[in-house]
Amino acid sequence: MLDPFSLISEKAGFPPGTAVHVGEKIAERVRITLLDYDADHYELSEVDSPDVCFPYKDKPSVTWINIDGLHEAPVIEQIGTHFGIHPLIIEDILNTHQRPKMDIFENHIYIVLRMQSYNLETKQIDSEQLSIIFGKNYVLTFQEKEGDMFDPLRKRI
Repeated sequence: MLDPFSLISEKAGFPPGTAVHVGEKIAERVRITLLDYDADHYELSEVDSPDVCFPYKDKPSVTWINIDGLHEAPVIEQIGTHFGIHPLIIEDILNTHQRPKMDIFENHIYIVLRMQSYNLETKQIDSEQLSIIFGKNYVLTFQEKEGDMFDPLRKRI
């Protein structure tokens, strides 16, 4: 069972907006997937570094950047900072114990929710946090682990 005081101790002493991962490390590694598309082209790649994604911010095509694994705060912070995401939202993305909510900003919309899936091995329902940011010509998704409900959507694109 989750000890609520352990959440406090992980962030104790840090000012608001500090990029610190709070929660369980579910993924072994952070995986960044970049999908860029429009009516005439489709590009899907796994990238090694957040800065590979930066040139896509102002492209006229639609760019979807998905991050699996939230335990490396600097990766999340670099992407968030480049795309103009407020430090408090970056903090929320890294704190995997958020309540579902939606915030509307001038340049983007932020949604955080729980994604449920059935684990065939353990015969239990797994739950993970999913954060989504919709901006002009880009979507950023942040998940705790690889594998998700978006695979059918990627195939359609």
